[in-house]
Amino acid sequence: MFDFLSSIGGAIMTPLYYFVSGIILGWHWLFEQIGMDPDAGWTWVLSIVGLTITIRAMLIPLFVKQINSSRNMQLIQPQLQELRKKYGHDRERFAQEQMKLFQETGTNPFSSCMPLLLQMPIFFALFRVIDQAARKGAEGAKGFLSGEQAESLANAQWLGGKIADTFLSSEHIETKIIAMVMVIAMCATQFFTQKQLMAKNMPPEALNGPFAQQQKILLYVLPVVFAVSGVAFPLGVLVYWTTSNLWTMGQQFWVIRNNPAPGTPAFKAKQDRDRAKGKLVQDDPIAEAKAEAEEQKAKRQQPKKKTRDQRRKTTGPQPKPTKPAKEDPDE
Repeated sequence: MFDFLSSIGGAIMTPLYYFVSGIILGWHWLFEQIGMDPDAGWTWVLSIVGLTITIRAMLIPLFVKQINSSRNMQLIQPQLQELRKKYGHDRERFAQEQMKLFQETGTNPFSSCMPLLLQMPIFFALFRVIDQAARKGAEGAKGFLSGEQAESLANAQWLGGKIADTFLSSEHIETKIIAMVMVIAMCATQFFTQKQLMAKNMPPEALNGPFAQQQKILLYVLPVVFAVSGVAFPLGVLVYWTTSNLWTMGQQFWVIRNNPAPGTPAFKAKQDRDRAKGKLVQDDPIAEAKAEAEEQKAKRQQPKKKTRDQRRKTTGPQPKPTKPAKEDPDE
């Protein structure tokens, strides 16, 4: 049974080994052409960074869908709360109405996890490529890696530590220090990326719903998970994941700054920037309605000046003053 499952896993992962190793070797060849030492640690580290950039660039369309779906999920929180109040006693009806709302608004509650889920096979493939090279040398070459390249990867040193070593497996203090620093950096970038989303791009009413509770759980659970498992990752894998987190942080910052969800602190900040630049804010219909109401109110409070003829037309002709009648002296 174990052999059967192992063969299935190998059939699934083998194409990924070729995919991951092919991208790494492509970047490695590029750095070698500009004069870098093919066996140097920096050459292999930058090749892994190149792998990260390539994968994340391929995931940009999916990331855009994730942002739009997350944004919709935040905006429909008041409607979800109304459905929960109305159908909270009937779970089946509530599920039907909730699914109907998702379909009407084009919201997919699972899309926020898709980039992470799609990266995990790449993550494990990279882990196996580096780990097998470290354990078996030339015999552990996977994908497009030759035996010589696997030996080079296994022995490459970066900042005093071997790229293929982990915090647990290495006996060198330099490798342990670098690994611990990378684990902290990986967890910190994961935390601040999630914190950035919650603090800047979630409306106040969405901070109290189930979606917000899920985000809060992920905010603290994911860094802990990565911290516990990170001590078993090779340095090269830690480089990949930290670079991916930095990419996510920068990409998310750009999206939140330029296309924030209405009613959020980021949206208010964008409105302030647009007003300072003299631009009209047209993204928030609620804000537009308020601005129009204020404008109409101001017009009512400050009527236009009218000419004398206009005032006469408005108020009508004024009656002429009558002289008091003279008293009759005979009376």
